[in-house]
Amino acid sequence: MAAKKREPLDLLDEMYSLGYWMTGSLKKTNELVLGTYRQVDSDTPEIEVFKTFRDVYYERFGLDGATSQPETSRYPDENLLILLRQQETDRKLSVLLSEVCGLKHRTISIVLGKPLNTVRLWLSSGRKSMIDGLMVLLTCLEPALSC
Repeated sequence: MAAKKREPLDLLDEMYSLGYWMTGSLKKTNELVLGTYRQVDSDTPEIEVFKTFRDVYYERFGLDGATSQPETSRYPDENLLILLRQQETDRKLSVLLSEVCGLKHRTISIVLGKPLNTVRLWLSSGRKSMIDGLMVLLTCLEPALSC
């Protein structure tokens, strides 16, 4: 049995979850989701909705040109910082697309426009990073758990 195609409105709850995890702010989440839904219609395929979400995120939060190389800067290190920030954002988004939205690796690869092996690496390292962050948080909250 083939999976049911989800329409943009079917993805609304997932979009809000993604938006909040990406921005950490209800106001920014609303802005991000509203910006995404202004650019899609009821016939937009699921993958295109997620691509639009990513594009809107980059437009609104200073990562323009995520799919292309940044312009040459008079500060060479600035380009490297932009690329690293884009990579970290895509890594975080890849984990969220997998865990929150249940997307498969190949679909995430298409949404992000990155090779499948890169997405697999990001998922592995991103999950480990999230677990490490939770362990640090738990250690701060309950020092006895750090045994």
